[in-house]
Amino acid sequence: MNVMQSKSRASLEEAEASGPAEHAVNDCTTRLSRIEPCIFFQWAHGGTTDQTFDRSSVRETFLRQGARTRTPSSHMRAVLEIGLRAGGAADRLAHGHPWVWREAIARGLEKAEAGQEVQVVGADGAPVGRGLADPASPIAVRLWTRGKDPIDESLFRDRVGRACVLRQRLFAGDATDAYRVLHGEGDRTPGFVVDRYGHVSVLRTDGDGAAARVSDLVDVLGPTLESWGVSTLVHRVGGKGEKPRFDVLRGEPPPDTVEVKEHGLTFVVDLRHGQKTGAFLDQRENRLRVGELAAERRVLNLFSYAGGFSLFAASRHATHVTSVDVAAGAHATAQASFRASGFDPGKHTFATADVYAFLDQARKRGEKWDLIISDPPSFAPSEKAVPRALSAYRALHRACADVLDRRGILCAASCSSHVDMTSFLTTLDDAALGRDDLRVLELRGAGPDHPTLAAFPEGRYLKLVILG
Repeated sequence: MNVMQSKSRASLEEAEASGPAEHAVNDCTTRLSRIEPCIFFQWAHGGTTDQTFDRSSVRETFLRQGARTRTPSSHMRAVLEIGLRAGGAADRLAHGHPWVWREAIARGLEKAEAGQEVQVVGADGAPVGRGLADPASPIAVRLWTRGKDPIDESLFRDRVGRACVLRQRLFAGDATDAYRVLHGEGDRTPGFVVDRYGHVSVLRTDGDGAAARVSDLVDVLGPTLESWGVSTLVHRVGGKGEKPRFDVLRGEPPPDTVEVKEHGLTFVVDLRHGQKTGAFLDQRENRLRVGELAAERRVLNLFSYAGGFSLFAASRHATHVTSVDVAAGAHATAQASFRASGFDPGKHTFATADVYAFLDQARKRGEKWDLIISDPPSFAPSEKAVPRALSAYRALHRACADVLDRRGILCAASCSSHVDMTSFLTTLDDAALGRDDLRVLELRGAGPDHPTLAAFPEGRYLKLVILG
């Protein structure tokens, strides 16, 4: 299947691991035991809330389980020292970037084992931080701490505990039970991603280093997931191009599909065959926003995959929704979600077709839509592919503009970390679109359950531009 035609966009965390220029992704350090039971949160995208939140139950869970967390064997011997070459790597790491590239290392890596705690030092011998080694990966070390702070059981409890506190605050109530529990580098737990789908949680590890420490994570996270009603935790294993398998870590083997809630709507998630851990949870808040824009509009959803944008549009009274994807199986999942949420998929169109051919034929017919969503797979699996990717985005966006009504709205997304927002906007200017009536209304990214670090631009991979 041509990647340019499908919605198989698991590129951030799976398809870009072939080298330093070809690898992509995908908060504080106060100990949990010292945090008071109430907290205030402020989100730039959602205003300020001063509602108190009792998180003492989460706090107590992590304090109680401390004695059960095993100390990795690497902690029982002297910590291996990894020396950096002279250059800018130490400065970049000091600012908070968590990745140590293989070519930045001068010595010590040849002695490291996957998952081993290592001490990274600069060319001058000054301590930079401690991380977990992954000697077979282009990202040879992922930093967890600065200076000489150890990676011990207390640190695991603290990082995972803070992540769980945040999610329990974000998803209080029962309107949403599908979200990211642990977001790797963004939660300062590099290499570990955990997603929740109702009563099932799926762990995915990036690299052999994290895979070697799965038991340490499960010891800490498992009891809290269970307290949330998550009865099954599995590790999704499988390299690029391989059929994924599930290693059951807690509970019973998961079903092939599960029904979950997202802002009150019911979605069917194909755990066995779906992308990433089963679904694209990073677009959840954007699906809600697009739904708000869809009322009384004819909607075209390109690279529709499992129909998330389509279902939200239909639920918010779009007059008609057309979903286009090359994968017929994805349409079957989308239609199941429509039915589970109480909407008749027969009232809408699900076209199994190449997106570019579909747009060309629609243009020739003179067909127009009021709202178009374009959410393709990654066009830039590496840094050197960026010029070609930008050309592809321009061609796609021009084709979208050709079938967009003069009073219409275009929602254009990119999931490649190698294409930043500034570059992406050049594919949406007047020259690229061939029209001068569209304005940028919103610039959006992933939801707050996908946090990122200020010094880690790779974490801001998802971009959604709304023009109207």
